[in-house]
Amino acid sequence: MPLGTGNNLPFAFGWGKKNPGTDVQAVMSFMKKVKNAKEMKIDNWHILMRMRAPKEGSCDPIAPLEPALELPHSLHAVHRVSPTDDLNMEGYITFRGGFWNYFSMGMDAQVSYAFHSERKLHPEKFKNQLINQSTYAKLGCSQGWFLASLFHPSSRNIAHLAKVEIMKRSGKWEKLLVPNSIRSIVCLNLPSFSGGLNPWGTPNSNKRRDRDLTPPFVDDGLLEVVGFRDAWHGLVLLAPNGHGTRLAQAHRIRFEFRRGGADHTFMRIDGEPWKQPLPSDDDNTVLVEISHLGQVNMLATDGCKSKSVNDPSSPCCHDAEDKDSDEEDLAQAEEFRKFGAADTFRIPDEVDISQLS
Repeated sequence: MPLGTGNNLPFAFGWGKKNPGTDVQAVMSFMKKVKNAKEMKIDNWHILMRMRAPKEGSCDPIAPLEPALELPHSLHAVHRVSPTDDLNMEGYITFRGGFWNYFSMGMDAQVSYAFHSERKLHPEKFKNQLINQSTYAKLGCSQGWFLASLFHPSSRNIAHLAKVEIMKRSGKWEKLLVPNSIRSIVCLNLPSFSGGLNPWGTPNSNKRRDRDLTPPFVDDGLLEVVGFRDAWHGLVLLAPNGHGTRLAQAHRIRFEFRRGGADHTFMRIDGEPWKQPLPSDDDNTVLVEISHLGQVNMLATDGCKSKSVNDPSSPCCHDAEDKDSDEEDLAQAEEFRKFGAADTFRIPDEVDISQLS
């Protein structure tokens, strides 16, 4: 039974974005929801990260890579070399962990990291949700997320940072072609991201047929891989039928980083961001691999947004749900880029946008 304030997991299973109240009536109402809830399966995912070990320090326990590197609590160091791990090598350090909601990399994780760092330095400033959201928006602007083409060098775009491979059910690795404009990539397990938005949406039957896509289920052993160019692209999610750039559905996904135009990138697991150092020489490699681990039972209410491949009562995927808000419609995409997707983000007609900074 998932609980949490502003957490994607309870929101995806119909438990809302806030914890229940503690008065008698609220508790009784909540327990009634628990009694009437139905069981659903949910996939959980294993993540392995491998990088060169520090030259100094003991092997067990493994010394930190550097004081500034603070990895998420969900990632744990393991022995450097394992005979059963063909991804491990002598001289490298391996971290293992898991997630339920998503793994993301790029500019969205960079903004999240800036927010996380600010809150850690000044916890007294983050006392309510409205202040948190306002601060997050300001940091998004200051980090250049809304003007990424000006402030974010192309060398930090996903296609320039990493070689990306995916494995479908066939068991064969294949290269994933990521557009050069993509600055953020999300590997999504749930139909909820960044406060309840659904980056994947629901592809219609034509898209599913042409691109060999399946409806997004939380228990199908597949991750939905979505890309974003910038924050304006992300605001498309606020529009009906809006979605990001659908890249693939994968049973496993691998990111391989070699020496390139950036010495670091930003990553995030279920809301926990960190600044990840990248290789500084040609002999070094940083590898991140995500694979399906298993399933557990989850309780879902009638307001559940998640869909199960084994539950006939899950909402059906209607063709009309996605009326092709893909990037083929360049005029609409350009409008979204300039003005955002929702009415509340639109700049009034009388305002001269050329005068805006």
